Amino acid sequence: MTLAHWAKALREHWGIEAELTRLDGEYDLNFLATGQDGQGYILKAMRPGCKEWLVDMQVKALEHIQECQPDLPCPRVIASLSRRSLLTLPDEDGQNRLVWLLNKLPGRCYAKAEPKSNMLIHEIGQTLGGTAKALTDFHHEGLERDFKWDLMRAGWITAQLSCIKDPARHAILEEISAEFLKLEPALAELSKQAIHNDANDYNIMVAGELNEPRRVSGLIDLGDMCAAPRICDLAIAAAYIVLDHPAPEAALASLVAGYHEAYPLTTAEVDMVWKLLRMRLAVSVVNSTLMAAENPDDPYVTVSQAPAWRFLESNTLHGGLLNARLRAACGLPVVEGADRVVAWLKQENGSFAPLMGEDLADAPMGTLSVEESTWPQNPFHLPFEEAAKVGEEFEDNGRIWLGYYHEPRLIYTDPAFRKGPWKASNRRTVHLAVDAFAPAGKAMFAPLRGTVFVAEYRKGHLDYGGVIILRHETPDGDSFYTLYGHLDPEFLTRLKPGDVVEKGEEFCRLGDPSQNGGWAPHVHFQLALTTEGIEADWPGVGDPDEMYLWRALCPNPAALLNLPEEKVLFQPTCKEEVLSERRSHFGGNLSLTYKDPVMLVRGWKHHLFDEWGRPYLDAYNNVPHVGHAHPRIQAVAADQLKRMNSNTRYLHPAQTAFAKKVLSKLPDQFEVCFFVNSGTEANELALRLARAHTGAKGMVTPDHGYHGNTTGAISISAYKFNKPGGTGQADWVELVEVADDYRGSFRRDDLDRAKKYAGLIDPAIARLQERGHGVAGFIAETFPSVGGQIIPPKGYLGAVYQKIRAAGGVCIADEVQTGLGRLGDFYFGFEHQGALPDIVVLGKPIGNGHPLGVLVTTKEVAESFDNGIEFFSTFGGSTLSCRIGKEVLDIVDDEGLQENARIQGKRLFEGLKELEQKYACVGDVRGMGLFLGLELINLDGSQATEICSYVKNRMRDHRILIGSEGPKDNTLKIRPPMTIDSDDTDMIVKILDNILQEVEAV
Repeated sequence: MTLAHWAKALREHWGIEAELTRLDGEYDLNFLATGQDGQGYILKAMRPGCKEWLVDMQVKALEHIQECQPDLPCPRVIASLSRRSLLTLPDEDGQNRLVWLLNKLPGRCYAKAEPKSNMLIHEIGQTLGGTAKALTDFHHEGLERDFKWDLMRAGWITAQLSCIKDPARHAILEEISAEFLKLEPALAELSKQAIHNDANDYNIMVAGELNEPRRVSGLIDLGDMCAAPRICDLAIAAAYIVLDHPAPEAALASLVAGYHEAYPLTTAEVDMVWKLLRMRLAVSVVNSTLMAAENPDDPYVTVSQAPAWRFLESNTLHGGLLNARLRAACGLPVVEGADRVVAWLKQENGSFAPLMGEDLADAPMGTLSVEESTWPQNPFHLPFEEAAKVGEEFEDNGRIWLGYYHEPRLIYTDPAFRKGPWKASNRRTVHLAVDAFAPAGKAMFAPLRGTVFVAEYRKGHLDYGGVIILRHETPDGDSFYTLYGHLDPEFLTRLKPGDVVEKGEEFCRLGDPSQNGGWAPHVHFQLALTTEGIEADWPGVGDPDEMYLWRALCPNPAALLNLPEEKVLFQPTCKEEVLSERRSHFGGNLSLTYKDPVMLVRGWKHHLFDEWGRPYLDAYNNVPHVGHAHPRIQAVAADQLKRMNSNTRYLHPAQTAFAKKVLSKLPDQFEVCFFVNSGTEANELALRLARAHTGAKGMVTPDHGYHGNTTGAISISAYKFNKPGGTGQADWVELVEVADDYRGSFRRDDLDRAKKYAGLIDPAIARLQERGHGVAGFIAETFPSVGGQIIPPKGYLGAVYQKIRAAGGVCIADEVQTGLGRLGDFYFGFEHQGALPDIVVLGKPIGNGHPLGVLVTTKEVAESFDNGIEFFSTFGGSTLSCRIGKEVLDIVDDEGLQENARIQGKRLFEGLKELEQKYACVGDVRGMGLFLGLELINLDGSQATEICSYVKNRMRDHRILIGSEGPKDNTLKIRPPMTIDSDDTDMIVKILDNILQEVEAV
């Protein structure tokens, strides 16, 4: 069929002049029509012989939706010039076809949209629910159709299961079919209505490019409409949403919650979703297997089964627990009677027997929270001796103290609490119980009558030790459970499942660390409204992103302790309030990283933790050079602060010890140190030294450099002064092009590029001399960082220094970003260049977060500065700063961190180079050691600022913190603390790989 024929039909019958493009269609002709005004349309010419009722049903359903819910993103039917929505027109062969026209919806199909966020899935649920609600009163005789995709008739596959030859797969489908058979009577009792019936991932349209929010832009193709309970519609969509999703239960909860928000569900309906979802997938694989037998040469039929089988064979979701999750996501009782149990417990508060044998109303609270506690020192390892002391600061001669419910903690360090392969994977941190700390052997008494459900001993380190679970019933017969963990297992000689424990009866005692999982003596007292799905591993802590479930499943047990809920309920600092107050009290040009800022309250080595205990891999912050919260730096700082902290006007051996350590890392010509409190102050001082030594004022520096935020440092920082609103370039400053051999004037295929870049210095020197400023010096980040993680070609810096010295200037190496072993093969960047500066500046990493900067120079330059005017920096040379600075350098040596930078940097660089070969948007990978950059580009080779912003924010979503730099902010900056290990470098590459796949999809 020629496009011209149908373009003519569109023009004659709809009055639209348009260019047509053929779209895919299994049976029908589909065309994208682009009008002269840019408006898009979809022209549909159905296959010859297509039943008119089928198309009429779709047309009228869309018109009905448009009339009832015009805001829903469903296509609009466009009437012809004759005001008819459906025409019968001949094709080129003279065969009549039913023809209709829709407006084109923006976006791409959900199958090809990325990322598939829970927020987007929630909106899909809203859209599906809104559509179903709009169709509630839509009627058409075609809805009562008999076809295989009607989920109410899905039992047809039972007779066809013999087509599945694999025994394991056959068993899976038999089990699903049997469950569906049990469900059928309840399903048949639900009212039927018109439903879409095929909201698969190709029938949902999603709009939004890169950094734009993803939104549902269309629900299309009503060709499988039928009359069925609305829950079938939701289950069908759910069957596609979960496929190949890394967290299918979370995705499913978002979908169902969105649907419920638009069209509220009953608990009975919610409980059907899981079984119907699995049945839809069973229908799909059986149908495709039968089709494959009929069309053995069509590989697509078999390939299309793969995602469904991956889900059916590998998912470990527990149906009962999933039902509770979906109910909780909808704000419904997690199990039948849960709301009645909670109400009864509140009513009876004050009447329960005291668990600890005494009134706890005045018992003090102690916090072990992420933000207020430093337990444990290492959030990834809690040894026995430390676990046994947890909370010792609250000990008061054996007096009972309580630990909070709903409190995020870092003491749950075992990998079993981790929900993924990485240290920065999601992690269960939020306490679901109330703790009562007391001496080992303390007797406990049943708050109310109960039957022993579990009585066992869990001997693993950081497990429950002795644990009892009691089952209780309210007067109305609703059951609930209480758990008592970290007990002395002596009860095993007295109690067994089925035994009754009376109210107020002594039934267990607190265990000591050798009996209770290794913890300081306490009871973990937890309430649960069901045990379904958690019997084998009763979770005592929850994922902070799943607290909608765990708060509902394991509510605050305060009532059973005869306490008000607010006494034991922990509320972390609200990030939104902090952000609001920050905006009120800080300047607007104090920036925050990421669209969704992170609030970080703890750190360890190369990981950081937010207020909920979520871990983040820190691949950005070079300031904590030897890692966050290093124990040796903690010890040195605490020790010195116990003694005194003064300045360089007084003698102290720490000052000379630090100076000797710094000088030991530098060539012999460096003999003099100046200690200051920042890299900015060091660079400001470097300017003064250069001018004092040369008598000149002029400075040469590479474009887009950064050397600090004081007036003088800003003047030599084009990264700042050239920005809109900046002060502009001072007449005593000359800029030269950054020696960027990827994007600059001289590229890597030019063997003389180092010499040519260095040659750009000559005219800069001449201009300064012509203006009478002379040449005081040249200053550069040895490897330009804010310029885009640039590694100048070898020989560049040496040639520049030669020209500067010939003009009478001094050479200043700003090694704030590159020094102290970060480069792996070199302790300083100037070593790579074979150059020898006159002044070396060191900044923030040398203090590992303590404000400290160092300027090192030759005796000759120092003597020129010694003009009789005292130089003094109050805090730079303090005893505390000197001890911390030396300790940082000692740790780099003692822990082999320079070698680690070399090894891990090489591993990371090789992984990034593989991504460069794989993705067109990766233009360049450069760097050395743990100073790395990945430049992102558009298809035309231009700087991809938007892609870089997207990748940086998506890495943060995946718990990896990285930065971005470069004149166009299109280079990912990767410079983690020097402690990073192989697993974490692999995580960076793996997650970046996934996100770059998203970029290509967009």
